[in-house]
Amino acid sequence: MDKRIHIYFMPGLAASPKIFEYLHLSDKIFECHYFEWHVPENENQSLESYAQKYVEQIQHEEVILIGVSFGGVIVQEISRLIKIKQVIIISSLKNKREMPKRLKFLKNSKAYKIFPFSRLSHIDDFSKYNFTPNLKKKAALYDKYLSIRDENYLNWAIYNMLHWENKSGENNVIHIHGTKDEIFPIKYIDQCIAIEGGTHAMIITKAKKISKIIENLLSQ
Repeated sequence: MDKRIHIYFMPGLAASPKIFEYLHLSDKIFECHYFEWHVPENENQSLESYAQKYVEQIQHEEVILIGVSFGGVIVQEISRLIKIKQVIIISSLKNKREMPKRLKFLKNSKAYKIFPFSRLSHIDDFSKYNFTPNLKKKAALYDKYLSIRDENYLNWAIYNMLHWENKSGENNVIHIHGTKDEIFPIKYIDQCIAIEGGTHAMIITKAKKISKIIENLLSQ
């Protein structure tokens, strides 16, 4: 009988599971499973209804859920629907109090509604132009890791990220956060395991350190 710990990973907003490719967890202890983003049924689909689609994909009992950024919100919503062993969020939020002021402004002013998300669907075109090497490198990274460019999904996800309140509280959540996170500054984050120098993309850039933290936490 397989006694390994089953971990289900949820990537960040619009990202593919490739963002986890640099994590290295012992395959003798852990078995990893990866969620893919899907387009919501409609613009008014609730987070609970959306999370239920992922519950249906979980084939094991008392699993570990790990989510990055908006994926951290989704795994917290999933944990409301089924019995789980542990939730770990990375570069994410536990409640609306941890939302930075500039994102609260976007929410209250509804300025996010005027952002042309449709342009993201053409990000792969950018690498064809004669940009500087640095810009070409960034375009290539976006092309590799940001796999979901559907405008309906992006509009829905941004709205729900900004309006999420976490009605279920913060029980059984371990929070790993970078000290240099530019999206969710750590000064707004309460009770977390801090990664020195970690940015919002630290699931890639600090993967080795995050891997060790996850193994230590889950092997206790």
